[in-house]
Amino acid sequence: MASLGLILCLFSVSLLSLCQIPTAIEDERKASHFCFVSSIEDSLVRSYGRSFNGFAAKLTKSERDKLMGMEGVVSVFPNTVYKLLTTRSYEFMGLGDKSKQVPNVESNIIVGVIDGGIWPESKSFSDEGIGPIPKKWKGTCAGGTNFTCNKKVIGARHYVQDSARDKQPHGSHTASTAAGNKVKGVSVNGVAKGTARGGVPLGRIAIYRVCEPAGCNADGMLAAFDDAIADGVDVITISIGGGVTKVDIDPIAIGSFHAMLKGIVTTAAVGNNGSKPGKASNLAPWIISVAAGSTDRKFVTNVVNGEGKTIPGRSINDFDLKGKKYPLAYGKTASSNCTEELARGCASGCLNTVKGKIVVCDVPNDVMEQKAGGAVGTILHVTDVDTPGLDPIAVATLDDTNYEAFRSYVLSSPNPQGTILKSGTVKDNDAPIVASFSSRGPNTLFSDILKPDITAPGVNILAAYTPLAQTALPGQSVDYYFMTGTSMACPHVAGVAAYVKTIRPDWSASAVKSAMMTTAWAMNVSKNADAEFAYGSGYVNPSVAVDPGLVYETAKEDYLNMLCSLDYSSKGISTLAGGSFTCSEKSKLTMRNLNYPAMTAKVSASSSSDITFSRTVTNVGKKGSTYKAKLSGNPKLNIKVEPETLSFKSPGEKKSYTVT
Repeated sequence: MASLGLILCLFSVSLLSLCQIPTAIEDERKASHFCFVSSIEDSLVRSYGRSFNGFAAKLTKSERDKLMGMEGVVSVFPNTVYKLLTTRSYEFMGLGDKSKQVPNVESNIIVGVIDGGIWPESKSFSDEGIGPIPKKWKGTCAGGTNFTCNKKVIGARHYVQDSARDKQPHGSHTASTAAGNKVKGVSVNGVAKGTARGGVPLGRIAIYRVCEPAGCNADGMLAAFDDAIADGVDVITISIGGGVTKVDIDPIAIGSFHAMLKGIVTTAAVGNNGSKPGKASNLAPWIISVAAGSTDRKFVTNVVNGEGKTIPGRSINDFDLKGKKYPLAYGKTASSNCTEELARGCASGCLNTVKGKIVVCDVPNDVMEQKAGGAVGTILHVTDVDTPGLDPIAVATLDDTNYEAFRSYVLSSPNPQGTILKSGTVKDNDAPIVASFSSRGPNTLFSDILKPDITAPGVNILAAYTPLAQTALPGQSVDYYFMTGTSMACPHVAGVAAYVKTIRPDWSASAVKSAMMTTAWAMNVSKNADAEFAYGSGYVNPSVAVDPGLVYETAKEDYLNMLCSLDYSSKGISTLAGGSFTCSEKSKLTMRNLNYPAMTAKVSASSSSDITFSRTVTNVGKKGSTYKAKLSGNPKLNIKVEPETLSFKSPGEKKSYTVT
């Protein structure tokens, strides 16, 4: 028998007119999908029909091929496994207690979190003092085993396992970052003490659990989008990625497009693939693609040698050695069974004489060797220290210069000793900087569309955690903890989008995106080597995003006509359109003329180019507003804006211009 594979299928028309429905099946949507599979019990896995039309089924290759040729079927693609990609962050972005707030509108905002679940008992999700559930909510609490919703977490669904409960911390962390309550006095054993909060602390949360330890399946993500759209959420945050996939077979791109049609903003993480060019994911132009950056809170962990000299280091160290000096183990004094070179690198199995000592290592590692050997702490040589984390013993990391100074002391002293101090925080004047792990552009799907779109805090974010999850703190469960990644940056932008919608509730999804991109802080190119391919339009700036003056709005047809100019078929584009769509030469729109808030063109580096962008802006400022073009940048570029001045008589008025 041919092997079965899980296949996702989407339709452009109602199936009811295409088949005879078995009378034994009461669910009309599922019944219509049954027509396309041989046995509903064995084949049909999931039906979509609340916001778009399709199903997931286990099919053989021949069944799949037959399905692809049927009338009304616009897309058939395999199920794919995707991966899950604070007390200071919102304050650093400028969204604090003194920011403009409309409480009655904010309490009506619903943020949908497609992730790994939630720990509903967290203080971040308490409904104390929160009013009735918004009347617009059309969802349900189907959280499964041992799960109860409240007036804060108003909805829950799970597409894996038996509950929407978060047994890993990822979903709770992202949900609280987007829309968690204000919780005072949060810290990790006194480190980074402050108020944890989301972008809309009075907002509501709907959780859609699609992830389990093995990953996040495409069929579940499509179902989550289908439900979230119909449930009535205002913003969706999804910190999940699976590489670069064409948008007509990408569940996140498909789901977010249908969300956009209903005015729902979708934010997605670009991934944690590092600084190699072209590794960013979630590249569809209707998604807000988020990179991770630092805040101005810098964790400092100083080391003191036996001579009393203090050497600055980095880490988040909550172990208090109380200033006691311990013997330093390095090379021969750390091992009796390995070469000195291996011992200096703290190689596996080498640290057998380090009990009660502080181990000095030439290379970074996960410190489990040191802990297993009974060391009280370790000092690591780390070139890149932009993302320090907590560890199970006292840890300090030193950069090249400071490590060499400390190592010189160790080698020259007959009895080297030292201690590691508990971490403190200082202001980082270099912030914000894009994290080294944050995936970079350029956009490998749409070369003339800038990605990432924007940067937000994603380094050492302190937010809600599940007490069941492991931490670096031995034998200790926590309610709040640090996590790092573009997964943490993504819900910050979702929180800001939700905040913007409290001030501008009538704005479209593209208007909200435009407002955030055009008001973002300009980031320093000298400190961010990959420039716009690292940080996009800049660092999100919530308080200014509510009043951008002008917005670039993009309609459904604009996106579809852009796809027509590329290698997408009418059938593939119909997957996104939710109905039959035919490309025509007359309506095709080039990527660079999509009404996007950034202007990007891929050109030859060896010859001159003449590029023109066309844009239309909508006045969301005051009546009688005038805007003038201001040019700056590379003197090798000859830039011309026509017209140079745009004057608007009233809000909502639209005007066009070109940039050559």
